[in-house]
Amino acid sequence: MDRLQAMTAFLTVLDTGGFASAARKLNVSPSVVTRMVGELEDAMGVRLLTRTTRMVRVTDTGADYAERCRRILADIDEAEQSATSMHGNPRGLLSITSSMLFGKIYVTPIVTDYLQRYSEVDISCWFLDRIVNIVDEGIDVAIRLGDLPDSSMQAVRVGQVRRVVCAAPAYLEQHGVPQTPEDLAGHSIVSASGVSSLSEWRFGVDERKQSVRVKPRMTTTTNDSAISAVVAGLGLTQLLSYQIAPQLREGSLEVVLVEFEPPPLPVHVVHREGRHVTRKVRTFLDLAIETLRGDASLN
Repeated sequence: MDRLQAMTAFLTVLDTGGFASAARKLNVSPSVVTRMVGELEDAMGVRLLTRTTRMVRVTDTGADYAERCRRILADIDEAEQSATSMHGNPRGLLSITSSMLFGKIYVTPIVTDYLQRYSEVDISCWFLDRIVNIVDEGIDVAIRLGDLPDSSMQAVRVGQVRRVVCAAPAYLEQHGVPQTPEDLAGHSIVSASGVSSLSEWRFGVDERKQSVRVKPRMTTTTNDSAISAVVAGLGLTQLLSYQIAPQLREGSLEVVLVEFEPPPLPVHVVHREGRHVTRKVRTFLDLAIETLRGDASLN
């Protein structure tokens, strides 16, 4: 018995709902499918399927075994794709992750460029404001902001971002420019939970480190809404510099309290493959690293 073929036959019976339909999909006779599944059951000494004249039902043991079979066959397929993609054109599915706004501003243009270059690759983008476990969730490449914990991951630094306080020029003209973090007590505050504590902002380096309590007039869970509010003149907010790069370029926002900023946060491109990186991952890494290092707002 070819165990892998038998696994494939078993899964096809489940997916198609019967032996005859599985045989049609596999382009073999129904007796061949029946024999392979029967040999699989005999080899393990368990019943995987319950057969009746009308239908085929999977047993509890069969359902558990089916999940394991799918993982095994997927791992084999991935291993074969990895071996063949070491050379030649990149191909297959590439999974990447970053925070939502960073993904929108920086990663999406890289993905678009990459897909236009390599027609045999598809990309799944996980743009989430949470840390995605690269290994557990099968991610190929991640862009991380902030210091990295020690791990077996491969990381390449591509830039840095600052934690800045900003406001619209019209607001600063009307209410004055704060000269120290303590001056924030006299200003209207917008706090976004994605960057800092809603009620406490951090400033300074080394012995000058300090935390200043603020009383927000508006709190929000999204950085986009905080940006919109301060551009409209509602007050000051603390965000990461890359998040407001377009507004700084066009002049709709200005940065204040520059001399009190905390240390910059590094930006890394992270992947879980070592020296034997697949062709699809290597080509994406090369493009992402070159593009991000060349972006003035990250360097």
